[in-house]
Amino acid sequence: MKISISFQLVAVFFLVLSGIVSAETPVPERAIEPESAVTTEDHVTIDGQRIRYEATAGTQPVWGEEGEAVASLFYVYYRRTDVEDVGERPLVFSFNGGPGSASVWMHVGYTGPRFLRIDDEGYPVQPYGVIENEHSILDVADIVYVDPVNTGFSRKVGEDVDRDQFFGVEADVEYLAGWIENFVSRHGRWTSPKYLKGESYGTTRVAGLARELQSRHWMFVNGVILVSPTGLGLEPPAMTPRSEILKLPYYAATAWYHEALEPELQELDLYDLLPQVEQFTIDEYLPAVARGGSLDSETREEIAERVARYSGIDTQHVINHNLTLPVSFFWKELLRERGLTVGRLDSRYRGIDRMDAGERYDHDPALTAWNHAFTPAINHYLREHLGYETDLKYNIFGPVHPWDRDNDTTGKDLRRAMGENPFMQVLVQSGYYDGATDYFSAKYVMWNMDRSGKVGDRMRFEGYRSGHMMYLRQEDLATSNEHIREFIRESMTGGESARY
Repeated sequence: MKISISFQLVAVFFLVLSGIVSAETPVPERAIEPESAVTTEDHVTIDGQRIRYEATAGTQPVWGEEGEAVASLFYVYYRRTDVEDVGERPLVFSFNGGPGSASVWMHVGYTGPRFLRIDDEGYPVQPYGVIENEHSILDVADIVYVDPVNTGFSRKVGEDVDRDQFFGVEADVEYLAGWIENFVSRHGRWTSPKYLKGESYGTTRVAGLARELQSRHWMFVNGVILVSPTGLGLEPPAMTPRSEILKLPYYAATAWYHEALEPELQELDLYDLLPQVEQFTIDEYLPAVARGGSLDSETREEIAERVARYSGIDTQHVINHNLTLPVSFFWKELLRERGLTVGRLDSRYRGIDRMDAGERYDHDPALTAWNHAFTPAINHYLREHLGYETDLKYNIFGPVHPWDRDNDTTGKDLRRAMGENPFMQVLVQSGYYDGATDYFSAKYVMWNMDRSGKVGDRMRFEGYRSGHMMYLRQEDLATSNEHIREFIRESMTGGESARY
């Protein structure tokens, strides 16, 4: 039932472009109102318990230096309504990545009270839409899903607004921190335990936000949840020999899933296989490649054979690539003899290319499958279920490039924030079949974010038998949400445990 609505959308102009316009091309469109809100009441059953809540879909301004609105961010705020003291109720701010991706993925795919209509392994089904999410974390925390500028329904306000204040590592963190402070003040949530949750590039975002909120807004968070994390400035975004080496455990997991390993390894359970591949990667593979051209031929051959054995790729290909297999080649080569490719974001998915030859696939079969389901579902849900009326296009992926990646110190920032805030804990969640932000690189980043080992007891890693969006597999949806519940409960304890 719709109980309040307060917004007015003003049409400014419409431009028809001829030819093909890419997702990165700025297209003039109808303006967004800087402030709007529509609130609905609903309920969801979680673990057998009926949870009543309010959902507010709206926009809140980003304020400029002169107090003017320079952007309008769209959000959906879920608040459980049977809570006596909202000041003790945890509050989670949720972001996706890209950069340039809306919050749709974790909103209707992971922790929200409504879940995408897909099958148990994450493949789309028709008719598109949403159902109740019996695994949502709304029973333990209120949630705010935020779309950064040019994603979802969020836009700059005015043609003369400088894009540089939004589209870069530092700029992104700076304006979003101010927006979060404003939201917390407006909704009376200063005493609530607060959490930041990001996926993919969103992990870069929330890692930076943890420090920015502490240092410039005096807002301390209890926890940061990193879903399929990036390198956080500790690993370069471009491929390097080290990054390709660290992908070997992911290669092994994918090859195992597609039954492309030799029988001795194929008979192992995944959880028995991966530890031995991880140990080889760190203790033998990485040191050997570090020797470069000085590596003797006998050792080179031995390493190549081990890499081939674990990856399912022929030894000669490993030698031809100087022992480090490019991930794009792996996606194309692993099932080449079957006429198939494997997905980037979730390598359980198989695709078909125009031809079997080549060094990389034509498309990511995982992403195309997900786009089928998410785009119609989120548009229907926001407009019909939540009653948010607008003529704007919902940007699943929006125009945010070029993106300034200079001065990415987010991993160091997160470590410093943990040092300054003894209450803060970190949860990392990764899928074993994720080829975009592979799980073992996430472990490597965790180890190197805290080389002293002094905050290691406040960092937790969880892995899942799925891909980048591990929550699209029903079994992992249940498990990963339960891990977040446990994380929130554990991170709310203070007293002696929060003293150095």
